[in-house]
Amino acid sequence: MHQWLHKKCLQNYIIRNPGAGAPVMAAFCFVFLILYRPLDTHPGHFLGYEATMAVYCLITGLSVFGLATWLKHFRYFSDQKQWTILREVLSILFVLTGMGFTIFLTAFLIEPPAYRWNFQTLADSIKNAYLIGIIPFAFFSLVNTRFWLPSEYVMVKKEAMGLHPDAPAEETITIRSQLKKETLKFHPDQLIYAESEGNYVVFYLEDNQQIQKKMIRNSMNNIEQDLEQIPHIIRIHRAFMVNLKKVRMKRGNTLGYRLKLSGIETEIPVARNHTRHFNQLTEQMS
Repeated sequence: MHQWLHKKCLQNYIIRNPGAGAPVMAAFCFVFLILYRPLDTHPGHFLGYEATMAVYCLITGLSVFGLATWLKHFRYFSDQKQWTILREVLSILFVLTGMGFTIFLTAFLIEPPAYRWNFQTLADSIKNAYLIGIIPFAFFSLVNTRFWLPSEYVMVKKEAMGLHPDAPAEETITIRSQLKKETLKFHPDQLIYAESEGNYVVFYLEDNQQIQKKMIRNSMNNIEQDLEQIPHIIRIHRAFMVNLKKVRMKRGNTLGYRLKLSGIETEIPVARNHTRHFNQLTEQMS
């Protein structure tokens, strides 16, 4: 649960763009209240039903704008690039609770005179804010739901949907042996992974759905330099480089992962000091 809550995701549209999100929230609440008249809503003391709901929604929209804007001043909620599911949930709870307080205070202006300074009235206002306001928040969060899914699921789905096509248009990679007597040429998307074996590096390549094993005398450090311009081929371990487009599944935690690759039964390790970089790149590609 802890790992899932700290998974990165896109920021909710209403939180990210309060200037546009607040009117969306106000308009949704107004249409919803007019069409369904939920939660025993009723006209105000001196206004008709539609006008009463319009005032509530206008003031609520202003509160959403103010709360979402104010939220950005907190260091914890200020960085969109570090946005996580936990921050998403906490920010939505914060805004919805603030909406409830706004509804509670607005009722003193437009509802018939009555004793309202009590916890039950406040609780009802917050409950109503949650029951209606959660719908647009949930909609925008669900739009980003693919960023909430486990990395393993995203990788498998992408492969199943054919989102890892070969890219023959890419330039051919040429790897030269330290003995200067031989070279190895292949397209970047043919590479599944490379493994260091003593004074050699073994390349596992896919060609016409067949796995080929090619060996060349060189060091993994030199190979890393030769491939550094290809963003989806990265070093994940002292002895391994992997093509991120070929990753089908991962398991483990930030102490280290084990990867399953297309067409390969062997699990490939991701060393602890490479997990952060691996996560950043896989999230960018998802």
